[in-house]
Amino acid sequence: MDLAVTVDQKQLMDVLLNVGMVRPVFIWGAPGIGKSAIVEQFAMELNLECVSLLGSQLAPEDIIGVPQIVDGRSVFCPPREIAREEPYCLFLDELNVCSHEVQKAFYSLILERRIGEYRLPEGSIVIGAGNRAQDSAITRPMSSALVNRMFHVELTANTRIWLEWAARSGIHRYVYDYLSMRPDHLWSQPPKTEEPFSTPRSWHMLSDAITSYGDNIGETELTVLANGCLTPAHAAQFIAYLRQVRSQFSLNRIMSGEAGWPNRPEERDILYFLAQSFRAQLLKELPPNRKNLTGSTAQMAMRAKSLLADLANISLEIAQVAVTPDDGSTLPAWFVIEAARDIPGLAGRKWGES
Repeated sequence: MDLAVTVDQKQLMDVLLNVGMVRPVFIWGAPGIGKSAIVEQFAMELNLECVSLLGSQLAPEDIIGVPQIVDGRSVFCPPREIAREEPYCLFLDELNVCSHEVQKAFYSLILERRIGEYRLPEGSIVIGAGNRAQDSAITRPMSSALVNRMFHVELTANTRIWLEWAARSGIHRYVYDYLSMRPDHLWSQPPKTEEPFSTPRSWHMLSDAITSYGDNIGETELTVLANGCLTPAHAAQFIAYLRQVRSQFSLNRIMSGEAGWPNRPEERDILYFLAQSFRAQLLKELPPNRKNLTGSTAQMAMRAKSLLADLANISLEIAQVAVTPDDGSTLPAWFVIEAARDIPGLAGRKWGES
């Protein structure tokens, strides 16, 4: 499923509070993006128990139950986990991993909130969720009959909303501060190979692990933890950021002229991280059109070109990284042209124009 319109965490909650009250909703999204957590929060806000069933672990009899003979007739007895007296939120996670036989068992439950002669208590809610095929997750094609029984919505990660949640939820300051600087690292496309990748869930996991070790955690342990949770590139930059935090280097101090770029060979990872952060700052502050420069942004542009020259003297390759798009985003073309004019070799790598 690839929907034309996606929603963030707050928009999904609004959908659930409105559409979910009257129709079954299916939430699409990448692994670890927060689908289950939002459904649990939704049920909590309605004061409903959230009962989760994993589609990957279900057989048809887990839904329709097993037959018993009552007064000479067979009666299907639905499982206790589903057949409840009080209204509840039934969360069908990994629904698109079910076999087709299990999917058929869900037809009446999803559309009519009924299994045989049993009906879900009035006020019960049914929500499904699943990963997308493009995320290298285990999926099965959903029958058109099942697809057409639900309202579909696709969730994407929004770093601002996640950080608001993180501030209330005790996320470790290392993780919170890093993602405040590099919001683009909250989520990464799942890789084709078997290796960790960055998601809201994996950052939360990293936060818990760092908290468990305590404030005196060493760099070796931090490196192990980061590489066990994150995309390798994100893990490397996270460690470089922590080395910077624990040392005298600060991007703000460098940009204000109070400090210079680190230039020792053993500080190359810090230099690379600072160059990437420098690029992110320029993307945020510089206007796409030179005519829209203000006094402060014009001053920043001049300072940035000077800093790029200093950076090129230390490492032309890293200076090129600071202006070369590696994530689909590009610095304003006017700035790159002016910087390349002043710094020979800076535009030696291919870069795109905005």
